[in-house]
Amino acid sequence: MTLAVVTAGTSAIGRHLVVALAGAGHDVALTHLGSADVAAEVEREVAALGRRCLSVEADAGDEAAVAAFHARAADWAGCAPSVLVNNAGIQTWAGLLELRADQWDAVMRTNLRGTFLNTQAAARLMVAAGVKGAIVNLGSGCNKVAFPKLVDYTASKGGIEQFTKAAACELGPHGIRVNCVAPGAVATERTAAEAGDYAGTWSPITPLRRVGTPADIAGPVLFFCSPAADFVTGQTLWVDGGVFSQAPWPYPT
Repeated sequence: MTLAVVTAGTSAIGRHLVVALAGAGHDVALTHLGSADVAAEVEREVAALGRRCLSVEADAGDEAAVAAFHARAADWAGCAPSVLVNNAGIQTWAGLLELRADQWDAVMRTNLRGTFLNTQAAARLMVAAGVKGAIVNLGSGCNKVAFPKLVDYTASKGGIEQFTKAAACELGPHGIRVNCVAPGAVATERTAAEAGDYAGTWSPITPLRRVGTPADIAGPVLFFCSPAADFVTGQTLWVDGGVFSQAPWPYPT
């Protein structure tokens, strides 16, 4: 039996990741904030796959809550985690000149501090148990290019990519791999609020001519967590249909 941990496991992407990891043979412990009903649904989905699921309400940016969650998850599973997916993330839709300091702090607390705290807690358990684990951080297309009106989100996700590299270097000698999956335009409840026709807005400028789905993110995450990626660490995999690989181009293609 192996334990996988997913933060924000009730979000649109997080839920797919939890179920995918359960399908790959892991018992899964997930965090959520105020989503007990959805967490119960996810637990039932995991149980239907013959795996166990533990859901705990915990703030990714709260040091005490993170430590308590990881200790509880390891005790529940009877082992240290072999997989951690840092999925928790929030954003503020505001221009640089309008963004408030408290909004900046909230995004950094969840996205960047949360990734640090959960990585540290899980890695300590892995090292103590001699587990050669895999950690996957959720980045974004704004790891590569700036997103207007998302200055705090862009800064946090850029920080996550550099944190991924630093963590990979430090944890590599322990046999722990750390990588980043960076989604592009993915259709979720949250992104639907960004545009009246989210798919219609993004599909025409995406080389694959469609937006992504949460299921599109699960495959790359499973790859990084599998033996197929045993010699891969410190890397970012862009899962964006090619949209952020192209520069603005004024000529017909």
